[in-house]
Amino acid sequence: MWLELFQEIKQRKILLISLLYTLFLICIALIAPIISPYEVSEQNLSLGASAPSLQYILGTDVLGRDLFSRILYGSRISLLVGFLATFVAITIGLSYGAVSGYFGGKIDSLMMRLVDILDGLPFVIFIILILVIFGRDIYFLFISIGAFGWLSMARIVRLQVLGLRKKEFVISAQIMGASSFRILFKHIIPNVLGTVIIYSTLLVPQFMLLEAFLSFLGLGVQPPDSSWGILIREGANTMEEYWWLLIFPAFLFSLTLFALNFLGDGLRDILDPRDTQKLEN
Repeated sequence: MWLELFQEIKQRKILLISLLYTLFLICIALIAPIISPYEVSEQNLSLGASAPSLQYILGTDVLGRDLFSRILYGSRISLLVGFLATFVAITIGLSYGAVSGYFGGKIDSLMMRLVDILDGLPFVIFIILILVIFGRDIYFLFISIGAFGWLSMARIVRLQVLGLRKKEFVISAQIMGASSFRILFKHIIPNVLGTVIIYSTLLVPQFMLLEAFLSFLGLGVQPPDSSWGILIREGANTMEEYWWLLIFPAFLFSLTLFALNFLGDGLRDILDPRDTQKLEN
């Protein structure tokens, strides 16, 4: 199955390019302190904002900081927000949806009504209020975004579990006296992880975009830390005078969002539960 999956990815050029770009970006973010030509906080006030040159390939900001170095370090924050918030959303949504779908009946109805109520609330506004009231700690930001982003994951997992709970292997485990906890985490959840992984690739760009939006409002990552959202906000404030401060981070951020979305869409097309039969035959 994995060999056929790899062959499918190779045949889809956009998917392959998106996957390679994402892996390359992750590697660059991990080794940013090694390859960065300057410290992210190193200032040269006498230089100020300067256009791209041989010494500063992407130019400098109004404080004389190297934009290339800031983008490298900013990629670490932006990617960390996307992946860590997605991990929080998956952890909550997977557990909640699995329990709701497995037990069904009144428990399922009550749990899904709660999801419907929460889904009707403007969660972005709630995140902003939480950050304003409790502070703007970076890790608190990750958890807040993920804690409000699990609703769609819970629905997806619930639908998958509803179909799996009547399968022969689940019924056999019940007849043998296996506990509900064991059936859920030993038999059912491993069979929905493929779908969870696919949709998690679609959550990452959503959370990155949300972090950029919050940073644009001044509610995201705080100095001296930097993210692509902060760089875009700073560039937007000075775009009429220093175009490079907006163009480069905005272009890279847009390219990354496109790559992650293409990656998620491509994996969904290949591994969608309705099409898994072709990989099993």
